[in-house]
Amino acid sequence: MTYKETIEYLYNATPVFEHTGASAYKEGLYNTLMLDEHFGHPHTQYKTIHIAGTNGKGSCSHSIASILQEAGYRVGLYTSPHLVDFRERIRVNGECVSEGYVVEFVEKLISHPSAKKEGSIYLDSLGKNIFPSFFELTTALAFKYFADAKVDIAVIEVGLGGRLDCTNIISPILSVITNISFDHTGFLGNTLSQIASEKAGIIKEDTPVVIGEYNSETRPVFEAKAQAMNAPIFFAQDEEIHYDDIAFELKGNYQARNKQTILSAIGHLPLEIDYPDIKKGLANVCENTSLMGRWQTLKTSPTIICDTGHNVAGWQYLSKQIKEQACDTLRIVFGMVDDKDIDTVMQLLPTNAVYYWTQADNHRAIPSATVQAKAEKHKLTGNSFNSVASAYEAALHDAHSNDFIFIGGSSYVVADLLQHVRNRE
Repeated sequence: MTYKETIEYLYNATPVFEHTGASAYKEGLYNTLMLDEHFGHPHTQYKTIHIAGTNGKGSCSHSIASILQEAGYRVGLYTSPHLVDFRERIRVNGECVSEGYVVEFVEKLISHPSAKKEGSIYLDSLGKNIFPSFFELTTALAFKYFADAKVDIAVIEVGLGGRLDCTNIISPILSVITNISFDHTGFLGNTLSQIASEKAGIIKEDTPVVIGEYNSETRPVFEAKAQAMNAPIFFAQDEEIHYDDIAFELKGNYQARNKQTILSAIGHLPLEIDYPDIKKGLANVCENTSLMGRWQTLKTSPTIICDTGHNVAGWQYLSKQIKEQACDTLRIVFGMVDDKDIDTVMQLLPTNAVYYWTQADNHRAIPSATVQAKAEKHKLTGNSFNSVASAYEAALHDAHSNDFIFIGGSSYVVADLLQHVRNRE
């Protein structure tokens, strides 16, 4: 198999949540535990940090990894989704897993003659045939790669929720829960306390946990779980962290709270990390880890920014920051997927912008015509485009040097944009 064929297999033969949504979600850890046993429990060969939460998981994961790299550790980083290349999900010191490793890992699993049919794999060490999801297989790949790459520590971002997420087999030295807001309610619950309970599932016995943000509904949930697990608990938003002179490379307004969470997490790690390493790590997140899509500047004349914020909590920050931009004309390329609260997000969008309604190349994307129809009810005006590339090119064609163009609404909109920009260049 070529690398391209391997990725196509992963997308087509295994359920992929990013593509199909609920039908790809597998509750329970059976497949993950079987894969883990088959590969000899690779995650036990290095230290781990586990990061959950509704928003900010990716920024915090990359930033903590960057700081650890500056401190001299060999660092694995597992995040999702990717934006341009599948291999972005699995990195060691910022370098993506090789294409060859991905191909070899998948080929060994699917080529066994006892595999029953496409989508199944046969674990010869256990004599079992299983049908893993895309994320279950990807997680097994990441954990084994980090062991083979002999990392000192791996930063592991939760995929969905926490309690039943397949990353939750690890025994971390620190757990982090960034914040709680409404997202994936069909899986995690319809109240903040229910969602918090699912996220709190990553709190482990005798293991410190840092809570980035809390409110009156979520704090009691975290405290009760921590007490039951005898886990020391720390609330970042209540801590006095005197690192105001540290510049943070990530410039979205929402990053101020992420920075507090990151610094709290670093402070509670049972590792020696010096102040200069923290300072360099936060100043060089993108260089060290290749993070993309967080208030990312693509061009300055006109100013072009993209951001992966994709739910109401994220847009409460993004909308305010977009409205603060000094420009002649504000232009917004916008699309969302079908499990997000698009009507509430649209209530937050600026009414003085020119809109380019679009849809990502994803089965879950809301059709651009539907997005436009919803927008008109909120007195937001613009035209619809059937691809992110065509919407972006239209905005670029219309813009003058002092305009401001924002592209977002979904991680997949940003993914399509970055792929188009890369092809264009």
